[in-house]
Amino acid sequence: MLPIGSVKLRNWLIMAPMAGITNLPFRLMVKRLGAALVTTEMISAVGLVRGQKKTRDYLRTHPEERPLAVQIFGTQPDMMAEAARIAVEAGAAIIDINLGCPAKKVLRAGAGGALLRNPVRVKEILSAVRLSCPVPLTVKMRAGWSPSEPVACQIAKLAEDCGADAVTVHPRYVTQGFSGHADWDLIAKVKECLRIPCIGNGDVFHPGLAIDMKNRTGCDGVMVGRAAIGNPWIFRQILELERGAPLQEPTLLERKALLMEHFRHLSEFSGEHRAAKMMRGLLIWYTRGLPNSSRFRGSINRIKDLSTLISAMDQYFSLLEVNNN
Repeated sequence: MLPIGSVKLRNWLIMAPMAGITNLPFRLMVKRLGAALVTTEMISAVGLVRGQKKTRDYLRTHPEERPLAVQIFGTQPDMMAEAARIAVEAGAAIIDINLGCPAKKVLRAGAGGALLRNPVRVKEILSAVRLSCPVPLTVKMRAGWSPSEPVACQIAKLAEDCGADAVTVHPRYVTQGFSGHADWDLIAKVKECLRIPCIGNGDVFHPGLAIDMKNRTGCDGVMVGRAAIGNPWIFRQILELERGAPLQEPTLLERKALLMEHFRHLSEFSGEHRAAKMMRGLLIWYTRGLPNSSRFRGSINRIKDLSTLISAMDQYFSLLEVNNN
């Protein structure tokens, strides 16, 4: 069990917020497969406060995914505080502040990773949100803006002093984007300087690496990101390894069933036509490394609705079953 303020997580595994990925359908699946905490896509505080429909839709939730963390970003303390209040009213059990996003649009606004160069504003934001926020408050941050500006321990301590209940560290610099390697030693350093839980994130590409990160850094929890896109079973696999059980890959039947489940949830969430478009990109992740996956990708762009998805899936998985026998 991992306590984050008043929220007690059933285990130490957390699904990272990812734009275009961690919508409600995906969160429901990874929660069922073992993630103790799921997080919304990064949400604009300005969009929430102004009542923009598309932004408010990011807050759609379901009892089966709870507890839910809502991640917000912005630069104005009062706006961030009001956005946190709105998110809590919508069902957020935890509010997470983004201090690490490397997207150019976010950085140009002075938000996300750009805030690591402005500790005064970070303090103002966290203090304002803490005053308005009755639920646990967390921060997701990077190592700093660049290798010449390593501020991870400084910002983590600042967050703790402002009342944050946990800090997640992705130990790359903002200027790195997702290139290079995550420096897990930095997670260990941040853990040493905090009294609140420290959650590690970065380069957990397969189940064993989650356990390695926890053992090497002493972090209290591990946040899994890109590795879960094509393998949402990773949370179950990590827990199996932790118990000493052999690593179990999902069967072909299980893969196909989950893909259909994902499409059904997406259809309910955003309509069948849009769900079909979203599934095209997701299917590339789901079939990566499987036999004849390149041939299957050739048929992905023809998927327009449920019937064409079923047809493409039946053909591909029938081929896999023949190859397995």
